[in-house]
Order: sequence, then structure tokens, then C-alpha cells
Amino acid sequence: MSTVEPDEQDLTRKQRREQARVRRKELEQQQAASAVRRTRLMQLGIVGVIVVALIVGIVVATGSGSKKGIATGKTEQTSLVTEVSSLIGGIPQNGNTLGGPSAPVTMQYFGDLECPVCRQFSLGALKPLIENYVRPGKLKIEFRSMQTATREPETFRTQQVAALAAGKQQKLWYYIELFFHEQGEENTSYVSESYLQGLARQVPGLNVAKWSSDRSDPALATEVTTTDAQAANAFGFTGTPSFALEKTGTPPKKFEAGSFLDPSSFETAIASLAKR
Repeated sequence: MSTVEPDEQDLTRKQRREQARVRRKELEQQQAASAVRRTRLMQLGIVGVIVVALIVGIVVATGSGSKKGIATGKTEQTSLVTEVSSLIGGIPQNGNTLGGPSAPVTMQYFGDLECPVCRQFSLGALKPLIENYVRPGKLKIEFRSMQTATREPETFRTQQVAALAAGKQQKLWYYIELFFHEQGEENTSYVSESYLQGLARQVPGLNVAKWSSDRSDPALATEVTTTDAQAANAFGFTGTPSFALEKTGTPPKKFEAGSFLDPSSFETAIASLAKR
């Protein structure tokens, strides 16, 4: 089997980070163009107050990405845990999967926990997908790892393994959702051991001692650096978030989302697959 030299690996990571930045700029431009269109409609008296509400929602979802990182205040932590628990509490989890095993459609979601666009997706399109499709048993989502925004490979492996270790207690989705909600500013090296431990202590019902021990399981590191990386390459993914979607039990196919804030493109594809 051929191997990739270290320089080539570094180049690939740099390319992915650059592609992720370009992708974010394109998203920002799309959102700016949408805002202009909505403003014109409002001036014509067509959409009125609804447009204002939509703009406010986008600002909240996308403009709050510059966070300092882990929530330090007890009140803030409690509020975030309550929000995440309200979204995913009671939904079956199994390892990296959120949703019932008999769900007719499966989506693979490739993400980097430090990716700000993944955060936008988490606070945007993902929430209604979980509420309207995962919770009722129509969809299950598998979280998989792909390095794009995280600069250091070792940091990437460590943070993704921390999430997978929570998955050994069926708590992975609590961990990644809290991570995205408390994500720090990109390129600030905010992911430290205390940050990861702080997230773990917020996960409802997580046995932190067991979680700490499970992080040393070499199978988790292999899942991040080999299994998921090879799957991402096979799909030809270049940035995060990226998706593969298909009817459960059949090979997943690459899916291009129309928006990371609006779930409609996902909903159309899920409905089509469910009818098969």
C-alpha cells in the first residue's frame, strides 16, 4: 500500500484549511446576498416583519462564532446543558450514531470540532433535522471526523477521540454539541486538556473517570486518523461539514447541502429516500 510523505500530508492539511476558509467566505457572501434580496423585498412591502426576524436569526446563528471557549459561569453552563439536553435528550445513541437503529435514512456527517462552519450547521440546519426527523425515527446521523480547521494533527486526534470516548457511554452527541456551542475562536489554540475535561464534566450522566480511561483506547484513534480519514478521501471531501446520505442499509452517497442554515435541501433528500 502506498504511503503519503509527511510534506504531502502537511500540504493536504494546509489545502483543506484554505478550502475551508474559501468555503466560509462563499457562505458569508451567499448570506450577504440573501440579506440584500430580503431588504429589497421589505422595501417593497412584501415581507415586512418576517424578513427582520429571519435576518436576526441569521445574525444570531452566524455572528456569535467568536466565543471565548468553555463556559466558566455556572449559570451559562446550566443554560447550555439544558439547551443541548432539550434537543437530543431521550433520542437513542450508539457510539457515534444519533437516532434509532431502524430509521429508514442514514446521514454521515463529517466534521472537525474546531470548524466554525460546523458550528453554524449545528446551530442552524441540524437542529430542525434532529427535531423533525431524528427524534421521530425518520433519520439517524453518524458523526465522523475530518481534519480541516484544526491546525495541529495531534490536537485534532485528541479532541475527536475525546468525543468518541464519550460515545462509549452513549454520550458522544452531548459532547460534540457542547463543543460546538462553546467553540473558541479559530487559530487561538483554545483546545487544551482543561477545555476537554471541562466539556466532559458538563455532559449529563457521563462517568468522567471512565471517559478519561477510554480516551487511551487505540481503536478510537484509528477510527479518527484512518477509518474516517479514508472514508472522507473516498468521497472526495475537501471541507467540513460534508455529508453522505442514503437509505439505511445501502452504500451512502455524497450529498451537497444547499445551505448549512436552512434544512430544506436535507429535508427534500430525506423525503425522497424514505419513499423508496
